Amino acid sequence: MALHRIDAAVRSGETPMLAVDGVSKHYRNGRGIVAALSGVGFRLPAGSTLGIVGESGSGKSTMARIACGLLAPDAGSVRLAGTELVGLAVRDMRRLRRRVQMIFQDPLSSLDPRQRVSAAIEEVLAVHGLGDRRSRRASAGQMLELVGLPAAAGERYPHQFSGGQRQRVAIARALVLKPDLLICDEPVSALDVSIQAQVLNLLVRLKRELNLTMLFISHDLSVVAHVADHIGVMQRGRMVEMGAAEDVFRRPQHEYTQTLLASVPRLPREAARAQHAAPGVAGKADDHCHGLLYASSAAECMPRPLRFPSSS
Repeated sequence: MALHRIDAAVRSGETPMLAVDGVSKHYRNGRGIVAALSGVGFRLPAGSTLGIVGESGSGKSTMARIACGLLAPDAGSVRLAGTELVGLAVRDMRRLRRRVQMIFQDPLSSLDPRQRVSAAIEEVLAVHGLGDRRSRRASAGQMLELVGLPAAAGERYPHQFSGGQRQRVAIARALVLKPDLLICDEPVSALDVSIQAQVLNLLVRLKRELNLTMLFISHDLSVVAHVADHIGVMQRGRMVEMGAAEDVFRRPQHEYTQTLLASVPRLPREAARAQHAAPGVAGKADDHCHGLLYASSAAECMPRPLRFPSSS
């Protein structure tokens, strides 16, 4: 669906879908200048997924916004399928925006609460001058069905959906232009854990079916492990480690990556196997026992029951 516009050099891997070189971005606050990004660089081949992880404030979201052209870097180069985005004329940038779309963390804040979701999807096509009203309506219905929602759901408003359903709507809106590159900025962090898995599985399926290239931003290593082919680790605005997902998880080289992996909660094997019964339940109660039930299995018990004075 997406790769029909990409030239042979990008398809073959000779030219990366996204190439970032020496990107820096600084912000000024009341205490001085803050370096959000410092000389960040990476390559993202067509058809693959790069997961970028790091704690809050590491520069992940700033990098995502620069990659899709929403934010201009102070220095460096960003190339989409070989075309330089930095300093590109407005008209040319508008045309290239069709090739890269973004999914944000909170779907409710990224959707107009006064607009039916079908209209929100159709609006994307109208802004780019694609199709007439009837064809845009049909495309909106098709995209909703693609993400697992009925076409009739397009008549509803954002507040009438659950969080996971709203994120599906946001995904449908991002894909209606048939982009080559999909940037996902913490797309499941605002969702319940059970719903996270459903949305992640949807993204994996869509990437495979539509030949998408994805840049996936997250602070959650387990989430990135589920979707990414390669992983980049960011710390304080710098890319400190980059490699195949399996290598980064099994053989992390940088101390910060090792710290991130060590911070992931794990159940001890003994607890996971659940070999021991819960305290206070093991054993049998004596049919003729007096006082504390299950006294034989309690760690401690009083020798006799407490007696309270009468209230006479």
